[in-house]
Amino acid sequence: MNAPHWLQRASLAIAGILLALPAAAQVHTLDQILSAKKLVVGVNPTLPPLASYDDKNQIVGYDVDIATRLAKMLGVEVEFVKVGSPDRVPFVATGKVDIVMGALTRTPDRAKVIDFTVPIQTEALSVLTTEAKPYKSWKDLAGADIHLVQVRGTTPIDFIKANLPQAQVLLLDNYPDAVRALAQGRGDAMIDVVDYLGNFMKNYQVAWKVLKEPIGGDVDYDCIGIAKGNATVKDWLNVALYSLGSGGFLEDTYKKWFGIAPVVPVKPDPYF
Repeated sequence: MNAPHWLQRASLAIAGILLALPAAAQVHTLDQILSAKKLVVGVNPTLPPLASYDDKNQIVGYDVDIATRLAKMLGVEVEFVKVGSPDRVPFVATGKVDIVMGALTRTPDRAKVIDFTVPIQTEALSVLTTEAKPYKSWKDLAGADIHLVQVRGTTPIDFIKANLPQAQVLLLDNYPDAVRALAQGRGDAMIDVVDYLGNFMKNYQVAWKVLKEPIGGDVDYDCIGIAKGNATVKDWLNVALYSLGSGGFLEDTYKKWFGIAPVVPVKPDPYF
């Protein structure tokens, strides 16, 4: 799905991905990673709170904390390689990195080229409002007396035009301004991938309410990408991620960086 503008991904057709792949480098098995004592991880430092540069020019974020913990569990060092949305798949498919992160949604087309772990996060359109409002579903926003606050040019605008045509919409240029307007009572609700608004929401003493119902029932599952057929790495990662999920590390780390609990949690499942 299309997420907020900082999460919008380049759309790569499967043929385009294959054509873009250079001659394959060495894809490292789990034994080779252990022997080298290094896990090379692709992260996108332009996607906060997944990854970004701090004031010391160090890459920090949700993805960084997970990768660092995985490397510690392996007993190896971690090396971060900067990747963008278009080159995430080619980098891991050709062995330039051992694993790749960065809001990598599991899709059938991508699964033709790379393998995926179990999910580490979700993305879904939902509703942000306040406890003072009576809304229980996005369908409650259909009236002409509803005032929505939205960011200009984002995916929810088309959804609102098609499904909530009577609602009045205040369009602003960015997410901090949109959340501020909602906190100030200049609108009733906002439709977006609410997870990425948590760090703006915490700036206001407002009783926020998130409607957990995924709009349209659509949920994107974001995973860690591995080279196709690299079963030793994939199998170990799934076991490790189940441990981190069932032990609370993934949710605690999510709250630390996103500022809120996941709107649609990933439930750890021992069968993968």
